[in-house]
Amino acid sequence: MHLTELLRSRTVGSIPMQRENTFRPAGHAGPNPLRPADGAHAGTSLPGNPLAPAAARRFVRAAFAAWTENGVPVAACLTERLADDAVVLVSELVTNAVVHAGTHVEVDCRLEAALGPDGDLDEGAAVVIEVRDHHPGRTVQGDSAGGPAPALAEYGRGLQLVACLSESWGITYRPGSKTVWARLPVDGVDAARQIEVYAGEQALQRGLRVADILSPQPKKGREHGDWGNRGALAFLAEASDLLAGQLDEEMVAALAGQLLVPRLADWCAVWLNDESDRHGRGTGPTAPRLARVWHHSESRIEELRRVLEKDLPVIPGPLHGGPVPVPWPFDGIGDSSGTALAYRLVAGGRALGTLLLGRTGLMRFPDEVTGLLEDFSRRVALAIGAARQYARQATISRVLQRGLLPSSMAEVPGVESALVYEPRDNGLAGGDFYDIFPAGDGRWCFALGDVCGNGPEAAVVTGLARPWLRLLAREGYQVSDVLDRLNRLLLDDAMEAAESAARAVAAVEMRDLDADGSPARFLSLLYGELEPSPEGVRCTLACAGHPLPLLLSPDGVVRPAAAPQVLLGVLDQPGYESESFVLGSGETLLCVTDGVTERRSGVRMLDDGDGLSAALAACGGLSAGMVAERIRRLVHDFAETPVDDDLALLVLQAR
Repeated sequence: MHLTELLRSRTVGSIPMQRENTFRPAGHAGPNPLRPADGAHAGTSLPGNPLAPAAARRFVRAAFAAWTENGVPVAACLTERLADDAVVLVSELVTNAVVHAGTHVEVDCRLEAALGPDGDLDEGAAVVIEVRDHHPGRTVQGDSAGGPAPALAEYGRGLQLVACLSESWGITYRPGSKTVWARLPVDGVDAARQIEVYAGEQALQRGLRVADILSPQPKKGREHGDWGNRGALAFLAEASDLLAGQLDEEMVAALAGQLLVPRLADWCAVWLNDESDRHGRGTGPTAPRLARVWHHSESRIEELRRVLEKDLPVIPGPLHGGPVPVPWPFDGIGDSSGTALAYRLVAGGRALGTLLLGRTGLMRFPDEVTGLLEDFSRRVALAIGAARQYARQATISRVLQRGLLPSSMAEVPGVESALVYEPRDNGLAGGDFYDIFPAGDGRWCFALGDVCGNGPEAAVVTGLARPWLRLLAREGYQVSDVLDRLNRLLLDDAMEAAESAARAVAAVEMRDLDADGSPARFLSLLYGELEPSPEGVRCTLACAGHPLPLLLSPDGVVRPAAAPQVLLGVLDQPGYESESFVLGSGETLLCVTDGVTERRSGVRMLDDGDGLSAALAACGGLSAGMVAERIRRLVHDFAETPVDDDLALLVLQAR
């Protein structure tokens, strides 16, 4: 979906929120009552999991880009620096909500501004970021109104950063929800500087600014001031973007080392806990394993690994993510003395691992660096937690996949068949399915279907539809009757049980729910029956809301082999009809899902102007397997971007 369309589809109403029982930190004014600029208001809902902060950052950048693209009257005030500040704010606020509230969150981003008679930007314009969670009883961590935070609390200094970057911020408590908001001041700028890139010295100055914010006791003439000069904001932004995109915990550990060394440490190591060990104190098979070791000198990595494998740093006390000084673990690696810190990687109340890093020639790490590393370790922990959650879901999905699809396709006498099946999510259970099976009495049946939607909900429907097809076919029902009864089953109360199961399996997959909260249960299906005979193979088929099958004759003529009919699960009594023809020697039947016909390249689709028919016409004289491979390659080569839908195609060719 185009960026602007995405934002439109998730845009909420432009009525300013009413604020009640709002806490405002000392020295901060309340929200300015300016109205949102026309078209400059967007909102989205995110699941309360570790992927939410990265999604929120992308959403805010997308909002700024869309406002600029749409020519919002005050878009000239949107500089790259303002966008960066907004991204930092929303990242910290969403992270705080996810870690400490644990509910799904709503994010609002709007530009509050007014234009004067001369078209200039009136004073008081601001970008407002609001993050709302649904755990109002949980205080905001880092909220100065709540008194001093516990020494071992699991959070960084995000709200300190929010307070310093914004002109005002506050917290609104309501029944059932809590909203943290922040206002970023906007200054009118020259159009020539609109969305400019701040780099070099400017980026360095921003890093210095944030380093000072994060430092608990900034001191002039710090002995180790070079640590603060490394650009804390750029570092955290880079780390967040890189870590959020990783779905493998080993890669997260590797990236953590590469980000830290040599920027903030001379060496580092990451231990990962066994998933069954909540506190990271396991021994034997459940003992933490040394996943990655990194040293600024690659020739010393193996030597460093041998030293660190002897002992895991012990972090006493309850779970927390703060720095713990540990003894200098070795001699003979680099300088003989230095300082080392350990951070327990904690997310969701679970100890996921340990981060150990050291710097030679220092007696202690500067305070601003330990605070920055604490924020970094929190991001690493969230990324590891997200990777493990994805791995668990992937394992479950692959187990489901093995049950959703046939282990092998039946061989039909007199017919050569070829199949291409590529799920969108790297082998995870999806909405496309296929089958070829014997139905008895010299009949073979085939099916190619696509459940509307994707993910676990679609997989549940797939897991029910394929066995129903086999059962109905083997009971002797004709093609049209099979579709009628399958349609009835999709509308029956039995489907309610499937929906409940789907919601239980994927309660957090909110994007796949329709407006009334129910998973989509519509099914497009191409279903047919083959009966070999001396004259050829008699084919009877029906197409319910599916891309039409195409028949290629030996002389290169291509025609649709069925008429379009309504989706399954839409109408109570659709009255499906079937069509019959003889698949003669050398004739080829191509059946595809919409992952083929709707493959996009910009605004064009592969099947525009009968593109698929033209491609099939060029396959004359090819075997079934070669036809399938040529169409598969055409789909992949049609656009530079990866295929973003399940891809399935079935080729049946009479010998």
